[in-house]
Amino acid sequence: IKKHKGFSFSPIFGYREDYSQYVPRGHYTRSEDLERYFKAMMWYGRIMFRLEPGKTPEMIEKGREETRQAILIVLSLKNKELELWDRIYEPTVFFVGKTDDLNVYEYKAIIKKVYGDSIDDIEEKLDEFIEEAKKYRDPKINSSFVYDIEKPEDVTKGFRFMGQRFIPDSYMFQQLVYNKVLQYQGNDRPFTMVPSQAGPIRGFPRGLDVFAVLGSEEALNILEEEGDTDYIKYDEQMEKLRDEFSSLNENDWTQNLYWNWLYSLLPLIDEGKEGYPEFMQNKAWTRKELFTALGSWTELRHDTILYAKQSYTIKATAMPTPPEMTKGYVEPQPYVYARLASLTKMTREGLEERGLLLDEYKTKLEELENLLLKLKTISEKELENKTLSDEEYGLIWNIGETLEQLCTFETAVESEADESIEIIADVHTDTNTSQVLEEGVGNAFTILVIVNVEGKTYITEGAVFSYYEFKWPMSDRLTDEKWQEMEKPELPKWTEEFIS
Repeated sequence: IKKHKGFSFSPIFGYREDYSQYVPRGHYTRSEDLERYFKAMMWYGRIMFRLEPGKTPEMIEKGREETRQAILIVLSLKNKELELWDRIYEPTVFFVGKTDDLNVYEYKAIIKKVYGDSIDDIEEKLDEFIEEAKKYRDPKINSSFVYDIEKPEDVTKGFRFMGQRFIPDSYMFQQLVYNKVLQYQGNDRPFTMVPSQAGPIRGFPRGLDVFAVLGSEEALNILEEEGDTDYIKYDEQMEKLRDEFSSLNENDWTQNLYWNWLYSLLPLIDEGKEGYPEFMQNKAWTRKELFTALGSWTELRHDTILYAKQSYTIKATAMPTPPEMTKGYVEPQPYVYARLASLTKMTREGLEERGLLLDEYKTKLEELENLLLKLKTISEKELENKTLSDEEYGLIWNIGETLEQLCTFETAVESEADESIEIIADVHTDTNTSQVLEEGVGNAFTILVIVNVEGKTYITEGAVFSYYEFKWPMSDRLTDEKWQEMEKPELPKWTEEFIS
């Protein structure tokens, strides 16, 4: 664990474990306590107690041994212990979602069905327990070392004590890399291609895949232009995922904070901008919006890096202050601000119901919700060519100070790394090249936009996310601190459309 060099056989469990995952990262590098918490929760989230890791007599017996251990763990959770477990599990369900693997509640239910109210001998009905558990849901995301001749949903199915969570983007990634998508059919060497014993395969997904699935034609166009769709079954998988996610309703999208965050970004990739200002109705702006969405999504993955289940490929400036207040402009995205306000409200109410909301945080969340609703109103007035009030212009003028105040907490555990916008998160592991896919946000970029304010044309200046995507050795998974110090890689080629 301390060396975190990558895949190695566990001396306890005997299967390959990816020890590079135990590098504390995200927000968890800020103190020694948080680093210890990260490593403990990563262990609870990753270590598997498999039902049937193979069909040979040895593997069947290994599955019986691991399942026996899992049953003993679950039986040890009496009322008090189960309550403590749930005090961690339930709030993280609210934040990120339910476990992708079978959990304590499901194993308790199976134990009751197979053994009844008491167990005299686990061995007596162990095989019956395994067969019953195999009827339960399969994991949808593979986060382990699996060969392409195996079925991940079979050989990894089982119990994890505090299993990592199903997240939609990891599921998309899993469906868009080998072996759901097969060999490369092009002539170049696109970002996603890696060599393997099965030939050139799609070993890496891209952040663009997520927004292509969610309906961005521009994201799909970029992937096509750069050769990242030239694989057997890619188009088929993309169409299947698009159908699946386009059928989701509002309840699906607001089931937890993670899904709701993604839902808040969907208006950014809506390319129908009729009735919007002229500067928002061109290809460059469409790509800018996509760039922003990717930056925010990277923030989401960074903030949930401990709990979100990562997909694995199967083996084969601050502006100078003007002397007087000028009339600014808000990018008119009323639906984004409305959904972010709803997400903020859901966060506040959910934490308050669970007794997890300190007064300081409650006040800040209320202020943030109020700010977002004001930005929604301003956006609507801009789209309707209505004049903003002096108070609304003042809000725009002071937005930097307002945001800084909202993000400053007396009780927070912070370090110098938190003073920077630059964050990094590894989101996918390719076992063929022993590399990970890193998604990073760098310093904010300056954007110049021609807008109409009260009948006059102005050049306005603002800030936008920067976004980076690159491969990196899995033995050196990046922390925020290292990312902030290192030289940044090249920006994605498709950003040349709007970045100079």
